[in-house]
This record gives sequence, structure tokens and C-alpha cells, in this order.
Amino acid sequence: MVDRRHSWKIAVAASAIALLISCRASTPGGAEAALAKKIKQETIGGKDWKNPLPDTPESQKTGAEHFQHHCQICHGLDGHNTGVPFADTMSPPVADLGDRSVQVYSDGQLKWIILNGIRFTGMPGWSGVLDDNEQWAIIRYIRHLPAKGSLGPPPVYKEAEEEHEHAEEGQGPQPHQHKHGDRDHKH
Repeated sequence: MVDRRHSWKIAVAASAIALLISCRASTPGGAEAALAKKIKQETIGGKDWKNPLPDTPESQKTGAEHFQHHCQICHGLDGHNTGVPFADTMSPPVADLGDRSVQVYSDGQLKWIILNGIRFTGMPGWSGVLDDNEQWAIIRYIRHLPAKGSLGPPPVYKEAEEEHEHAEEGQGPQPHQHKHGDRDHKH
């Protein structure tokens, strides 16, 4: 009897280990994606919030500046994920902000997303980091994104790619210079 119980425990443990080894994050199936979309539609607030900033080139420029500082690391300089190496490999993938699925949200819903983030997606909430006017300005920029690829990759990824190429060529890191705010920075 003891051998039988022991064998059963070993079989259960082996099955659990095999199951865990085979588990990995993968692209959601159709039903899972549809359910997630429906949940987002129901839970994202701000539907009635109105953007108090006028839709002017100045507010769009201000939004672009804040976007470049806070959002480009995931969404690229252009909002279309250009040059972001992990954008398509995340589950779910990083949203292309020019895509219809994003552009159909009201300004208030986009503000709610920026403010609170979206759980289980990698999108953080920016409450306490960006003030209301900065968030509204980013939305003005999102409504007027430049063409996909037109701004190139974010500098951090371009620099990393260049360093990787030099390493593959056996050259090691190359001296270079870039800006941190208004200061030049040399390596």
C-alpha cells in the first residue's frame, strides 16, 4: 500500500513539473483577446471627461515633448512602436497608438488610461508623475501622431544597436556623445 501511494505522489509531481515546464506566455487566442477587449471597454473610465486644452500646434508640441520624455521607451518616438525591440514580443503587445483600436477611445478614456494604467498589460499609471495638463497635452499629440517610422527609433535603442554591431565586429564599445537634458554626455 505504501508503494502505491508513493508511486501516485511521484506521478502527480512529475505531471505538475511537466505542466509547468510546458507553460509559457503566448499570444492570446481569439476568445481570450475578445474577452480582454470587452473587459477593457467596460472598465476604462473617463468616457465623459473633456480635454480642456485647445487643439493647437502649441499644445500638440507640448504633448510631443512630454511623450518623448515619458512614453517613447515603449511606444517609440512616433507612437507607432518604431524601433522598440520588445513591442511585439510582450503579451499583450505594446499598443500602436495610431491604431484604430486606440484612436476610438475618447480623450477622457485616454486620460484615464494614462492616469491609471492598464493592469496586466505593462502600461503603467502616471498619476503623481505627470500633472493633468501634461496628460491632456500628450493626448493632443496622440491625436496627431506623425507617420509610422518618420522619427526613427528612440535614441536609447539606436545607441544600443550600434554598440551591439561594434561588439559583433570585435571593436568593443565606441566613444560617443549624447545629450541628457541640456547637457552633453560622453562615454
